[in-house]
Amino acid sequence: MKRPSRRRGRVGRVIVVVPSLFTLASLFFGIWSIVLASRGSFYLASWWIVVAGMLDTIDGLSARMSNTDTQFGAQLDSLVDIVSFGVAPATLIHFLVFSSIGPYAWVFSYAFVVCVALRLARYNTQKPAPGAGFTGLPCPSAGMTLATYYPFSQTEFFQVQLSNLPWPQILIFLTIALSLAMVSQIKYARLPGIGLKSANGLMGLAINLSLVGFLIWSRDIFFFPLGITYALYGFLRAAVIGFVLRGEDEDNQDDDEIHPTKPLLVDNNGTQSSQEGGRST
Repeated sequence: MKRPSRRRGRVGRVIVVVPSLFTLASLFFGIWSIVLASRGSFYLASWWIVVAGMLDTIDGLSARMSNTDTQFGAQLDSLVDIVSFGVAPATLIHFLVFSSIGPYAWVFSYAFVVCVALRLARYNTQKPAPGAGFTGLPCPSAGMTLATYYPFSQTEFFQVQLSNLPWPQILIFLTIALSLAMVSQIKYARLPGIGLKSANGLMGLAINLSLVGFLIWSRDIFFFPLGITYALYGFLRAAVIGFVLRGEDEDNQDDDEIHPTKPLLVDNNGTQSSQEGGRST
């Protein structure tokens, strides 16, 4: 009678370990990307960061599906994310662009890594509700956006239509914008969860399958514009909401001016009195 319980215990320990294995695999590809970037293999270095992002998604999904979310796993995931989506893309963009701009341009890479660390520290301390959106741009999105610039720059569309733009200056601005977006209070939506029993689950499945399809067939031209679009979505959403709320506040102020809290009444003798106290003025 004791053997089945031992087997269940072993299976349980294996299930707990599986998400961490995906996390450590993400770390492996983040480190490998840094090594390749230092050797000048920018194309492969870019896509290994994307692979690390896919593994990061799988480790979270497997932990939720197996109900094995642990504090250890959360801390390990954050430490790995600093490397795979902070140090790796910052190193890549430094060797690719910043190293040729000037001796102090590496500071932009440093600032990007700092913002990744701050973003992860805030995420770990806030503990957002399950299914809630993100506060600030997720660091995997920021890291993969920087990483996929180089594959995009090798496409025919880029060479014909965009190669004349001042890309070193654009990438400095992009690095700063992504860094600020990560530590901002801007809200970002997350992808719908994958499922087969609800409309949202089916939508999530369709979106994720579409992303996999683009990754296979049109990855070079697709992912960098997608990352830019997602980052801009948060800024535009915040601007629209701020504009609407400001308009509502102005309308409320106008209503207060038109309808004061204590209106004055005029009696038949032409004397003004307060509605509350009835005292003559």
